[in-house]
Amino acid sequence: MNSYETIRIERDGQVAHLQLNRPERINALGKAMLLEINVALDALEGDAEVRAIVLSGAGRGFSSGFDLKEQMARRPEGAAAWREILELDFSTTMRFWDSPKPTIAAIHGPCMAGAFEMALACDLSICSRDAVFGEPELKFGAGIVTMLLPWVVGPKAAKDMLLTGEDAVGAERALQLGIVSRVVAEGEHLSAALALARRMAVIDPDLVRDTKKALNRTYEIQGMRAALAAALDIDHAIESHGSPDKRRFMDIARDQGLKTALAWREARFKD
Repeated sequence: MNSYETIRIERDGQVAHLQLNRPERINALGKAMLLEINVALDALEGDAEVRAIVLSGAGRGFSSGFDLKEQMARRPEGAAAWREILELDFSTTMRFWDSPKPTIAAIHGPCMAGAFEMALACDLSICSRDAVFGEPELKFGAGIVTMLLPWVVGPKAAKDMLLTGEDAVGAERALQLGIVSRVVAEGEHLSAALALARRMAVIDPDLVRDTKKALNRTYEIQGMRAALAAALDIDHAIESHGSPDKRRFMDIARDQGLKTALAWREARFKD
């Protein structure tokens, strides 16, 4: 069933498994992958036999987030270029929130930045004990694309993570904050998510769809959609203008490699 280059789709009866499949890059979310996710979700949502969708990552982690190497190579400049990039990032993330099918993230290893936001957009998240979460964007001058975190954990915890660029939240802390639904033993995240999806698939799909819609409406009636749109506009202004930190980070990455740029980023925050 797999005809994609950056993702894999597998079926187990009424459950579909969408796996991010760039393990050599810790499943960095490049443009091609985002487009393939949209095509795959179109097909899965249009298939009446599919009643639940599990999202996971191949290799040693869920995903490192949006692809900085691709951004480094493309050198986007100006409002129009950044609007195109951010709209695709945002709309793909929100596909999991908006899907008429229940979506479950199965997380292990790094789950960072844009991928963290994608996991937040899923209805449920199950992680293994080796999972590590975070949004380090502000540490290198970038903004937040999909500002879902405060709706999940509340303003204090969200500010604590985002304004410090926290990228080392472990599984138990993530469970306490409500970032994940359940924590399982290492290596059990996918099997646990698939088992939960099979359980949900037994329930009348129309009932699941309408109940999910009602649950989402609880947040949307409070203004979540308007807040997300406003946050996206702010991020667009941040990225299209370009902060000095981001320019310095990208210059180092182009001249000396991404690993050196990441080391520079982390060194700035050492006491």
